[in-house]
Amino acid sequence: MPERRFTLEIVTPDRVVVSDDQVVSLVAPGSEGYLGVLAGHAPLMAELVIGEMTVRRLNGEELHIASAQGFMEVADNKVTILTEAAEKAEEIDIQRARRARERAEEMLRQSAEDVDHMRAEVALKRAINRLHVAEHAM
Repeated sequence: MPERRFTLEIVTPDRVVVSDDQVVSLVAPGSEGYLGVLAGHAPLMAELVIGEMTVRRLNGEELHIASAQGFMEVADNKVTILTEAAEKAEEIDIQRARRARERAEEMLRQSAEDVDHMRAEVALKRAINRLHVAEHAM
């Protein structure tokens, strides 16, 4: 019978968010759309964007993770994700995410030349994504 599980590692510059060898599926936000991975997936390299990762474990548990930009490698029944930031739903500080959203929205309302609108848009996307993923922990 073919292997039903694979190893997943999600790593940020600060920490290892997930290191698990009991994963049966992963859905991750690729630059061209969401990507699904099952055990035995063909080798793959993909760019990731801000979005929600959904991890299903062999025991039926489901993890929801807010992630930032990064890269994913699939090889030899192992998925490695290197990302700027990642938080499990239950780790997200909802009040902090709301404040971040408000700051980003305020920056976008400003028309001053010294405001980096692209950076504010990314901050807004990250805050909205964190709030969306945090709903899974409620």
